[in-house]
Amino acid sequence: MIGRIRGTLLVKQAPQLLIDVNGIGYDVSAPMSTFYSLPEIDETITLHTHLVVREDAHTLYGFATENERAMFRALIKVNGVGAKLALTILSGISAEDFILCIMDSDIAGLTRLPGVGKKTAERLIVEMRDKLKDWGAATTDGAQSGKPGLALVQPADAVADAVSALIALGYKPPEASKMVRVVDAKDLPSEEIIRQALKIVAK
Repeated sequence: MIGRIRGTLLVKQAPQLLIDVNGIGYDVSAPMSTFYSLPEIDETITLHTHLVVREDAHTLYGFATENERAMFRALIKVNGVGAKLALTILSGISAEDFILCIMDSDIAGLTRLPGVGKKTAERLIVEMRDKLKDWGAATTDGAQSGKPGLALVQPADAVADAVSALIALGYKPPEASKMVRVVDAKDLPSEEIIRQALKIVAK
């Protein structure tokens, strides 16, 4: 099991990262909550990781904090929730708001997330309520230090990147395009466009 990775950030194309570790490039999938705290390209990055091994693929998931990884691990233990859906949930809602949805049995709030239907929302509430009782303020234990990684890209590229990232997170192409169009994307990097689009959807 690979539990931690430290290296040079080469590429960030949500939800994928490429990290160079002593000459070896690691592809890492990360939630948007981690993307918001990334350093600039060519800077050093440290992520807490979880390796998912399947017959057809070995996928490494990376997180800015141990609590993000712990939440991911709790999610993939829920019946019907795989790693991709867990990543989508962590990208579309903050840990604090997710806990509130679970504790308040807020099915409507959970079903706003792509891939989460009513039955999945009900399972999340039933299976995670006891696990999250003592989570509390621990979810805010400090994200990775450093400035958010706002890559300098042309606005048009940033919009296309944002749409691609939302599709990768589970939104349908027309829905992803509509979400991005609502955002005033002028001069914004893709990470910020995605952040604002997800906030609008969560309302």
